[in-house]
Amino acid sequence: MDQTLAITQKLPVMEIFYSIQGEGFHSGKPAVFVRLGGCDVGCHWCDVKESWNEKDHPHLGIEEIINEVTRYPSKTIIVTGGEPLMYNLDGLTSELKKHSYQLHLETSGVYTMTGQWDWITFSPKKFKKPDQSIYAVASELKAIVFNQSDFAFAESFVSSLNNDCIQYLQPEWSKSEQMTATIVEYIKAHPEWNISLQTHKYLNIP
Repeated sequence: MDQTLAITQKLPVMEIFYSIQGEGFHSGKPAVFVRLGGCDVGCHWCDVKESWNEKDHPHLGIEEIINEVTRYPSKTIIVTGGEPLMYNLDGLTSELKKHSYQLHLETSGVYTMTGQWDWITFSPKKFKKPDQSIYAVASELKAIVFNQSDFAFAESFVSSLNNDCIQYLQPEWSKSEQMTATIVEYIKAHPEWNISLQTHKYLNIP
């Protein structure tokens, strides 16, 4: 994927919506979500598989995106996907910063880091190796626990993280009843970890 994109480059936008962040450190915070289309990581348990094909979504210019997000009162924007780092986000974030937004990124980290971010959620997947550029800038590591082997997978990233990165284990939603108690016991035994829950799903917040 070519990341040498000009500031006028249009981005595939699946949806822009206003909601509550349900996961990780900023859980409970109102935010504008900008979900970009396109992903080649291919998690079988992904709950937004309709985002995977970038051609399925309208390509919007940066000014069009800004016009949409400014309709909402929150000054926090969460750019998610899909896999948003498939695209060079320097132009988008530079323009959003001019409007005094706090910018959060949710990424698997498999592409080179671009953009200006106030918070970066790094959620690695087994299906594709992260790019080295993610480790120095990740604000939180959010490892999804689908089965027992995911604990070792999560631990494999710890030595590469920067010292300020917060570590979270989050049960995959379809396995939450089976895995949450196991995660709780693991965290009690490994207190450097924290638990993240998809609180928006428990509360039925879209």
